[in-house]
Amino acid sequence: MRCNLKKQSINWKKVRRSFRAGAFIAVGNAVLAFLVAAFVIPHDIIMGGTTGIGIVLAGVLPIETAWVVLILNLILLVLGLVFLGKKLFLTTVASSVLYPVMLSLMQRIPGIGAMTDNELLAAIFAGVLMGLALGMVMRVGSSTGGMDILNLMLHKWFHLPVAVFVYLTDFAVVGGQAFFHKPEKLLYGIVVLALETIVLDQVMLFGTDQIQIFAISSEYEQIRRRLLKELEAGVTMTMIETGCLEKQQKGVLCVIPNRKLYAATELIQEIDPEAFITVTKIKEVRGRGFTSERKPLEID
Repeated sequence: MRCNLKKQSINWKKVRRSFRAGAFIAVGNAVLAFLVAAFVIPHDIIMGGTTGIGIVLAGVLPIETAWVVLILNLILLVLGLVFLGKKLFLTTVASSVLYPVMLSLMQRIPGIGAMTDNELLAAIFAGVLMGLALGMVMRVGSSTGGMDILNLMLHKWFHLPVAVFVYLTDFAVVGGQAFFHKPEKLLYGIVVLALETIVLDQVMLFGTDQIQIFAISSEYEQIRRRLLKELEAGVTMTMIETGCLEKQQKGVLCVIPNRKLYAATELIQEIDPEAFITVTKIKEVRGRGFTSERKPLEID
């Protein structure tokens, strides 16, 4: 009997995507563990999540913060598997285990807690690095686990936006720590949360923002051709009607990288100095030519 085995070709694109996701998760958790060991724990800075709970419990129990965080993460991970399903479990299991292990290793680095004596500087670095770390993990569709799982469970049970529970749980954890700290520590905690939010937003959108140009001109056909040929920019033509003369014509809509803005506006004004141009910053663009490969086409 002859057995015909089909050769399965390796999907290198999928392999690269998986490797990239794994690298982002590993580096993100390493940065998170570093900032907690170097700035948060030594300066007793208030923060949210399971790390905040872990710091409080480690202060009253004879156990390291990393082990408290690991235990809390594993409990929440199991609850997530029971109430939210396998998909969430698989996307959070790496960070739920990796982060506390890395935190334990970071805390053993000699002198890591003596990087600065300035509490404000420590809070600033903690907030910036936390936004960077969480952004790296979330960019690849993963999660740091911990309180994220609890927030999703509350969302499922009470049908309110996840953001509501994120704020409530962070407020509860930070507020609970405020009873054991001076008011100044609470202010440092707010600095960390504010910087974390700002940097996280920037990291999530890094490299995806573009510029949108919309040009209204009677020379729209020439503008279209030159944008396509000279700048290799994607162009969309829209039907418009001018307001004063009520004349029907076409508008030129073009999305380009930031670096091409000057060249595009100069090109349009060279063709028609009286062209009406609007420039808008777009946070994210997806599709052919941006997140997928551009197809070369013949331009008329």
